[in-house]
Order: sequence, then structure tokens, then C-alpha cells
Amino acid sequence: MILGVAGLNASGKGEAVQFLTERSFYALSLSQVVRDHLRSEGLEETRERMIEAGIQLRVEGGPAVLAERLLAGMESDRNYAIDSIRHPAEVAAFRASGQPFHLIWVEAESSLRFDRLRARGRPGDPETFDRFQELEARELESDDPARQQLLAVRELADYRVANDGTLEQLYQQLLEALRGTLFFERPGWDEYFMNIATTVASRSNCMKRKVAAVVTIDRRIISTGYNGTPRGTVNCNEGGCPRCNSFAPGGTGLAECLCSHGEENAITQAAYHGVTLRGGTIYTTFSPCLWCTKMIINAGLLEVVYNSDYPLGETSLALLREANVKLRKLEM
Repeated sequence: MILGVAGLNASGKGEAVQFLTERSFYALSLSQVVRDHLRSEGLEETRERMIEAGIQLRVEGGPAVLAERLLAGMESDRNYAIDSIRHPAEVAAFRASGQPFHLIWVEAESSLRFDRLRARGRPGDPETFDRFQELEARELESDDPARQQLLAVRELADYRVANDGTLEQLYQQLLEALRGTLFFERPGWDEYFMNIATTVASRSNCMKRKVAAVVTIDRRIISTGYNGTPRGTVNCNEGGCPRCNSFAPGGTGLAECLCSHGEENAITQAAYHGVTLRGGTIYTTFSPCLWCTKMIINAGLLEVVYNSDYPLGETSLALLREANVKLRKLEM
């Protein structure tokens, strides 16, 4: 999941991110994108320069550019805590990422935040309360889509936590918010196995089409296979199959094709290692051809789940139905 942390200057966002980091979240900051930009320009970091550089980046790359740059390097199997969200477009980018996303807004009274800011002593921080308020006003709202819009971000928050008391009180609120984010959707078994089949297909060496199959029994993977030339021969993408390398029209020259199909390889790999497939389910990225259909039936597989229709595949599907093999099309 991704937890965004937002708030006004010195509200306690860093403490919130540290709390999450100690609970196995990976901490990232949109401000780091701006800092990297200033460094590349040879400029010293100050709060005013950070604001202006953020505006420049949004003008050049769109209002969500900082979030998009972070998302490009994030991995789907990790939990992230994202600091310094300052624009509603950044919230929208994280919510559109496909990962569960929740936004936490940390707030505290302005004079208390100024005292904290002075105590931490960062370079370029304002030295007077008036200057502090002046700079903050520039971050709150604007009709300019390139400028920070913190008030609009606050309205999008899923959780609002107060940081006017002790750190323990802050941590308790964060823990309650964290508990509220624990419910997320997982892929079903069909989607899980078909996604694995799609990954297996990336190993294909066929010049024409990448196809793969995964065989399961009792939700355990028994065998996998992808299409390509036989074991110990020249790979198709290295010139091993003249038919594929000539890019013959679909459905022609099949008798001259040297490539084994994904389903065929999944079944023969199981045979090679002495593993039975009887009673199993085969997940395949394309519906099987007639040759693979006969192998599926005779291997004792009871179900075929496929993603896309294979050209000239109607005879195969009819034969599978006649053999009482269950058929399901799973569109991903």
C-alpha cells in the first residue's frame, strides 16, 4: 500500500513518516525530487528555492510530475510512506497508480509549528513568525495549477491527525489510521495464476507470438511452459525456426514450424520430470491449438482457463467440450 503524509510546514510530517518507516514502510519524499533538481542546477537549498523549483517542475512536466517521478521507481510488493504531498494532482496520481492509497493529513497550531521550525534549524527557514506566515500563505491555495495547493490536499485526506500534544498521542492516532488501511484487495486465484503465465511468456524465444501456460493442482503450480524451439536447438529469435523468422501469414506453414507451444512445453516438462498432471488446471495466455488440445485431454487435465482466443481455435474448443474438459475465458 501507499500512505501519503501531508500537512503544513513543521506540522510533524517527518515524525509520521518515521513512525511508518519503523513499521516496515519505505520512506520517499516528493521534496527529494525538488532537491535533486536544485542540486543538478548547482543551487543551494532554501525553502523559497524549493517552492520556486517545484513550480518550475510542474510547469514543465504537469502538476503531477513529482508524484509521477516517484511512482516510476516504486515496486508493487512494498509498502511506502510518501512525504511532502502538496498538490491535489499528486494525490490523484497516487490514487490512479493501481496500488491501495490513503492520505494522512498532520496538523498543528501555527505558533507551535514555528517554534518547531526554529528548533530544527534548517538552512533557509524563515527567522520571524511574520515571514513564516508569508511563505506559508503562498503554499495554501492558488489558481495557478503549477503552484502548491495545500488546502485542496487537506480536503482529500482520508485521515486527519492532530500533533499539538505529545509524540505518543500522535503515534496513537497514526496507529488507528494505519489499522484503517489494512483492508485491501488481493488478486483472485485465476488472476494470480494468469499473471504468472504472462510473466512466463516473457521467456518465450518465438519471433511470432509469446505464449505461455501454467499447470496447477490444488492451487499449486506443477509445471510451466512457454513457446519456442526444442531443448538443445537454436532459439527461434536466433534464426532457429525458418517459418517464424519469415513471418509467414497466420495459419500458414504450420507443418514447417519448429517451435513447441506453451501448453505443449508445460505438459512435456512435467513428463520429463515424472510429474503427473491428472486432474489439474492449465492456465494459458491463448486458447490452445488443436495439437495442444489433444495433449491436454490425454494428459488428464480437467480445466482450461485462457486469456485470449487463438486464431483457428474453434475446433479445439469444441473438442475440449466434447471431452468434458471445463473451459473458462479469463479476460485480464
